[in-house]
Amino acid sequence: MKENQLISNLFRNEFSKIVSVLVKHFGFRHMENAEDIVSETFLSAAQQWGVHGIPDNPTGWLYTVAKNKSKDFFKRDHLFQEKISKEIQRTSDHQYELEIDLSEKNITDSQLQMMFAICHPSLAPEAQVGLALRILCGFGIEEIANAFLSNKETINKRLLRAKNKLRDNNIQMEFPPEDEIKSRLKSVLSTIYLLFNEGYHSSTQKTAIRKELCAEAMRLNLLLLEVELTNQPMCNGLMSLMCFHASRFDARQNADGEIILYEDQDRSLWNSDLIKRGEFYLQNAAKGSHLSKYHLEAAIAYWHCQKEVGEEKWEHILQNYNLLLQLEYSPIAALNRTYALSKSGHSKKAIEEAEKLKLNNNHFYFSLLGELYLKVSKKKAKENFEKALLLVKTEQDRKVIEEKIRVLN
Repeated sequence: MKENQLISNLFRNEFSKIVSVLVKHFGFRHMENAEDIVSETFLSAAQQWGVHGIPDNPTGWLYTVAKNKSKDFFKRDHLFQEKISKEIQRTSDHQYELEIDLSEKNITDSQLQMMFAICHPSLAPEAQVGLALRILCGFGIEEIANAFLSNKETINKRLLRAKNKLRDNNIQMEFPPEDEIKSRLKSVLSTIYLLFNEGYHSSTQKTAIRKELCAEAMRLNLLLLEVELTNQPMCNGLMSLMCFHASRFDARQNADGEIILYEDQDRSLWNSDLIKRGEFYLQNAAKGSHLSKYHLEAAIAYWHCQKEVGEEKWEHILQNYNLLLQLEYSPIAALNRTYALSKSGHSKKAIEEAEKLKLNNNHFYFSLLGELYLKVSKKKAKENFEKALLLVKTEQDRKVIEEKIRVLN
């Protein structure tokens, strides 16, 4: 039905906006109440729009109903009654009117402040991402459980602990002082980065790419770029990185959802508009004096989006990996570097460097070793692909590895 599709789209777009405004107004002690109020608002929409039709201004209808439900709830709440008593003592006319500000500016400010609050350093990274998916992206508990390859009970407990910590630690929904913005921004960007990566290399068994997670990460990053205080070079660097990666989505999967390796991708399917946007944000990232991992990963992704082939291209990628590992070492980045090393004409050296990493619990490790050995030893290549098959998580990745083994056989 048309109403159901509209409500679903509005829920994804408006849930986080209304919840953020309500929590900003009433504090984190009422976060779950705010979620309930917004959920009830959409339930009312589903019931009434199906009978009376879609209103002329669906978003305005939702805002009005959410405001009224907020007033009704908090007027009944004992804690709110205490607030009224204090307000009445301070007002001369003994009148108190609850006003929920759902203006465009307050919505944007509230979402940004919520982003900084739920990415507070006191919360574990998985709790930050979970809250971001729930509060800022409007994901249901089952969707979050799928994203983390977990179950609803575990996710509910994790989110409840995180919400309690926000409340008990008296975390405020506000912009950090200007001198703290850069340090606090690191946690925010890290959460967005983790969210995008979960979409780009999904851990769920059902699909290898979850575009909706990537889209939400990009949307949250755009919120940061729209405000002067948070429009920092590293924000542009991360946005650039995500644009470059997203530009190759259509080429990364076939019609059956199976992963297509980089070398086999149809370059004509790469999204040129997203590549141009990535170049724009990369230029903006270069305006600062601080070099972040997002700058270097964006540069690596830029070169991956260049359609020409040859050792020179891979030499650029290799040099950026060298800088990245000096700036912030990561075993996965070191592993990816060995592929660039091989493509730039150093196959044997690449195998030596890769085997030193000993990432024996990672199927990507053995898959890459299989690729590196293809030019050196078919037997070794097959052995590594078979090891990867024992560790693989997604059905799509399994099919890719099985095909590699079939060809070798």
